[in-house]
Amino acid sequence: MESKRASFEGALEALGVTVSSTAESELEAAVTEAVTEPAVGIALDETVGDEAFSLTETPVTVDPTPVALREATTGVTGAELGIGDYGSLVLSMTEEASELVSLFVERHVAILHEEDIQPDMDAAVAELDERFNETGGSAIIATGPSATADMGALVKGAHGPREVHVIVVEESV
Repeated sequence: MESKRASFEGALEALGVTVSSTAESELEAAVTEAVTEPAVGIALDETVGDEAFSLTETPVTVDPTPVALREATTGVTGAELGIGDYGSLVLSMTEEASELVSLFVERHVAILHEEDIQPDMDAAVAELDERFNETGGSAIIATGPSATADMGALVKGAHGPREVHVIVVEESV
């Protein structure tokens, strides 16, 4: 039986999403490698819920101004959950407008704890129900790069990023 992580990564790759993995201690280096500057982001403790995650030592401008967001090529956020059978990311909405950082850029880099990968949509919805009943939060589910064929030909990046890169932070052993 395929692991949740293997299923998730396979679904991401089928969508054209690049995936890398890293230990928590190497996260800043992984983010630096994944971004194309100029890059903006939201403090990861806001979107990942872990103060150990920091963008301080990366080329990412945290809590960007509207001008910095407009000029950015890459946006970096945390992901609340990964959904294995779809390769989807659950992106929580924050007071810092994390949705803008993930949607208004050419490249979105999402950081996800390996233990936050759910096997399927049912498991993800059950987990979100539990989390959001406690916090009253909201989120979007994003699957792959933005694409539309509304006008005939497939156009990437019409309603969001053209490229998505997911960094899976491996569980500590």
